[in-house]
Amino acid sequence: MNAPLSPTGRLPRTAQPVYLDDKLRQIEESGRLGYRSKTLPTWCPGCGYFAIVDGLTSALRQLDIPNEDAVVVSGIGCSSRFPFFVNTYGMHTLHGRALPCATGVKTANEALTVVAVGGDGDGFAIGGGHVPHAARRNVDITYLLLDNAIYGLTKGQTSPTSALGFKTPTSPYENADQPLNPLLMLLSYGASWVGQTYAGRPDHLKRMIVEAMQHRGFSYLHILSPCVTFDKTDRTYQNLDLQVRELPASHDPSDKLAAMREALRPDHPALGVFYSEQRHTLGDALDGLVEKAGGSNAAREPAALKQAGKKARRR
Repeated sequence: MNAPLSPTGRLPRTAQPVYLDDKLRQIEESGRLGYRSKTLPTWCPGCGYFAIVDGLTSALRQLDIPNEDAVVVSGIGCSSRFPFFVNTYGMHTLHGRALPCATGVKTANEALTVVAVGGDGDGFAIGGGHVPHAARRNVDITYLLLDNAIYGLTKGQTSPTSALGFKTPTSPYENADQPLNPLLMLLSYGASWVGQTYAGRPDHLKRMIVEAMQHRGFSYLHILSPCVTFDKTDRTYQNLDLQVRELPASHDPSDKLAAMREALRPDHPALGVFYSEQRHTLGDALDGLVEKAGGSNAAREPAALKQAGKKARRR
């Protein structure tokens, strides 16, 4: 489902003031804190990543996934601090290597819910070679790509998704490189689920994370998020509020060509599910190979894997 936005694209104003004590009580009662670690996020005040970590923990709660059955895998960058702030198993891996590590985790234990998290630099610069293979293999994981179109951790260099003409400390005479179109890339790579959301729409963000995690196969969720410290002119909340739109009500998520047409409008990014299909996953393919070789998949069944995990934890 594609959530409706206001005509102006802005967040609706609340009629009543929000008090801190009431908000804290609401969060405690929601159960989301059970999925938050004791480590507080270290992002800059106003960073969109705060909304994303809240969206992921809310999704885990809504889907009722046990903490010990979830794994968050990241690379390097501001976005890749995620595993520290979530009360699940986690892996903070090498720069650009979140997807192969997440693939290994899921292949070793199909019973786990695996979420890979990375930024535009981590995912489409040094890690760009891993994306098409995770997509075409249809690894049963969710990839949250947090795109702020800048290298924030290293103090504001241009990234693969930075806009033409964007000025940074390393491009004082404007960025001359054409930005990548991640949505179009993932659609052409064969991802079985492709969606887009925006950190400034927390309710829509949470719903999209839930839907991505419910998909069986490789789900790619592109999350637009401002860098409030190093980008004061391009991908700001003010600009994104005016630019984002919802996918047309007539959009058919099974129509890949229609999805590609919508992805070709990056100046007015659409929010919602661009494409979705059901097909065999990497796990299915590996099970088939085992059977062809005369082996047994009994040890890879979810119940057997969970039981093995419980025994390992008792040790």
